[in-house]
Amino acid sequence: MSHLRVIAGIFKPHTIQFLTKHAVAGRNYFESRRFCSSGTAEPFLTGSSSNYLEEMYYAWLENPKSVHKSWDVFFRNANEGTPPGQAYQRPPSSSHFHSQGLAQASAKAEKMVEDHLAVHSLIRAYQVSGHHAAELDPLGISKVFFDDSLSRLTVGHTNIRGHHVAQLDPLGILDADLDSFVPSDLITTIDKLGFYGLCEADLDKIFRLPTTTFIGGNEHALPLREIIRRLENSYCGHIGVEFMFINNVEQCQWIRQKFETPEIMKFTNEEKRTLLARLVRSTRFEDFLARKWSSEKRFGLEGCEVLIPALKTVIDKGSEMGIDSVIMGMPHRGRLNVLANVVRKDLDQIFCQFDPKMEAADEGSGDVKYHLGTYHERINRVTNKKITLSLMANPSHLEAVDPVVQGKAKAEQFYRGDSAGKKVMSILIHGDAAFAGQGVVYETFHLSELPSYTTNGTIHVVVNNQIGFTTDPRMARSSPYTTDVARVVNAPIFHVNADDPEAVMYVCNVAAEWRNTFSKDVVVDLVSYRRFGHNEMDEPMFTQPLMYKQIHKQVHVLKKYSDKLLADGTVTLQEFEEEISKYDRICEEAYTRSKDETILHNRHWLDSPWPGFFSPDGEPKMMSCPPTGISEDVLQHIGNVVSSVPVEDFTIHGGLSRILKGRANMIKNRTVDWALAEYMPFSSLLKEGIHVRLSGQDVERGTFSHRHHVLHDQDIDRRTCVPMNHLWENQAPYTVCNSSLSEYGVLGFELGFAMVSPNALVCWEAQFGDFHNTAQCIIDQFISSGQAKWVRHNGLVLLLPHGMEGMGPEHSSARPERFLQMSNDDSDAYPGLKVITWNTLNKQQ
Repeated sequence: MSHLRVIAGIFKPHTIQFLTKHAVAGRNYFESRRFCSSGTAEPFLTGSSSNYLEEMYYAWLENPKSVHKSWDVFFRNANEGTPPGQAYQRPPSSSHFHSQGLAQASAKAEKMVEDHLAVHSLIRAYQVSGHHAAELDPLGISKVFFDDSLSRLTVGHTNIRGHHVAQLDPLGILDADLDSFVPSDLITTIDKLGFYGLCEADLDKIFRLPTTTFIGGNEHALPLREIIRRLENSYCGHIGVEFMFINNVEQCQWIRQKFETPEIMKFTNEEKRTLLARLVRSTRFEDFLARKWSSEKRFGLEGCEVLIPALKTVIDKGSEMGIDSVIMGMPHRGRLNVLANVVRKDLDQIFCQFDPKMEAADEGSGDVKYHLGTYHERINRVTNKKITLSLMANPSHLEAVDPVVQGKAKAEQFYRGDSAGKKVMSILIHGDAAFAGQGVVYETFHLSELPSYTTNGTIHVVVNNQIGFTTDPRMARSSPYTTDVARVVNAPIFHVNADDPEAVMYVCNVAAEWRNTFSKDVVVDLVSYRRFGHNEMDEPMFTQPLMYKQIHKQVHVLKKYSDKLLADGTVTLQEFEEEISKYDRICEEAYTRSKDETILHNRHWLDSPWPGFFSPDGEPKMMSCPPTGISEDVLQHIGNVVSSVPVEDFTIHGGLSRILKGRANMIKNRTVDWALAEYMPFSSLLKEGIHVRLSGQDVERGTFSHRHHVLHDQDIDRRTCVPMNHLWENQAPYTVCNSSLSEYGVLGFELGFAMVSPNALVCWEAQFGDFHNTAQCIIDQFISSGQAKWVRHNGLVLLLPHGMEGMGPEHSSARPERFLQMSNDDSDAYPGLKVITWNTLNKQQ
């Protein structure tokens, strides 16, 4: 087979030449062909589009009968060395055939090849660009109608932008995609057939389907009219799929199968009733808060109530596949609803937060209710399995929690031995403007597949209100989609109209399956709207008058979906009304109970408890510090190991040999330098079973070439040795990992990692001490005030090397004054802070 692939590599350009010669003759439509969803021009027979030719050739190699006879003849002749321009020959003729008939047969065969190629190209166009034509607009303002004669989408004349062939937006006035064109390769009008060299007469011709599509189901050939209809059903409905940028054939095929297979999106009546019940809870919760606290800021979910069933669907599917712990992070919009109906926090505890007179009975100043997090264990009712849900507390810095969630998920996976992420999963909920605009989103994505940082796939859910506070998308981002940042890690992106709950539920099921199958990130873009202003006290008509005129007319998704199920007999009116009454009664009873509460307990909102560390009243079980000294024999053992190479047949760099020899001499002389002094406490903790993790840019070697915690074999690529993992047989593991070039994201990650266990030493090292300023958001919002606001416990250690060591003004200070200021709760007192720099320690030897 390897020989055949070599032939394929040689053969591929000849194939292109042949097809170009025949397909371009008399018309140039192939050369003007475009296949990039981003709008980047790419000639049809070059670049990624030519992969189609290669796929056809490989299919022929496996089974010549799997391709059309014309391709079989072409490939057979070319494989035998026939020049590419002559590779397509008429089939071997009998002597009684006349030359004129042979010429006609040859012309027909050539036309057949061209037509099949055109149809295959058309299929690919929908796979690449179909999301531009998806009906994602819940408001439906754009004029999109069907031409019944061809059963194809026809674009009306009142579109603000041409891609409103795609109705992603429930409102129909804006769209998730800022591009202002309909991809020219989609069959939106009858004249587009000519783009492929096809005509209306070809609509009823039968064409063989390529192996790169599943629209046929069990059929291998379909009429062109049916091919177009099925492609529209797959890619031009309420779901828009972006995946053709993924450079993995298996993953692309998996997604095609999930969205192209005929009639694949089907639900049982029981599933529909469950979906309706979840919509009832999501909608009525917001209605209840609006009735009871009409003048309070709530940052409600109105306009994207489908988020609740979406998250519950992801969790249900995850639980079904073995997940028993889910860590979530989200901004403030919809947080109270998620706490109530996804995490299932007691409603009376949520309602208590609206009483400004109640004082806390324990430590912590508290925070606004829509910043709080919590931790809850319960039974998943769909799978009847126990599941733990953690919603992380976070400030108004919308995406700052993203890396914190990832770090916490990674720590849970690490301590549970869940190396494949089959037990612990993370979910991140984003706003559309923040997802596109906040750099920490990009930093977090870039950690997603790094060995010491991956959580084996995160499910990202974007609540796409199509507005950022008062800013329109066209003024808020330069990328076509708010989700384009996810393309950097080849994450598939599923855009879905939030006013189609069944489409949302299907997409969420696929997203959970994707994560479980490929251990990679995936994005669900819920294209919705915001029924009120940025908060309930804002007046959005000041800045978006036309949008909010339409929103005021918009029918609620609960009414739309309940009417649908009532019409088809899935539920009765009595059952629907009873579901509403039942949840309203639950809210009223919780509200009554909340009136009996006299004090708040901040510790009830702890998102990362330390099991066994605190007593039932929330106090640490032991405040005394045990002796930390260790014997000289242990120090000698540590010194001997870390000044050697504890692996046989391992070649180290000559310069490193001198460094290790110097360490050995220091052990003999009973002295230490900075690096050896660091080795000693780390190693002694490992002996006691305490995990140590050191993370940051270049921490493995050390910025100053002093640490060398990871040794590299000079003769064998990627063979390494970590001496501290060779100290004792039953020691705890030592994790030392170079991070990506990120401070904000990585410090947030390590903060999340340190939340999981009090019995670990988690350190983040800035490459130079002054570099902590690009992570200042994490320090200010999570570290400095986290315990006061959220009773958040953390043992994270920040290593900030370099003080006044002659590196110039750029690296002259780790700015310790900032930490003094952040530690100062009393304006009349100044806390002390001991600053030890590398040079200081060396001078004290």
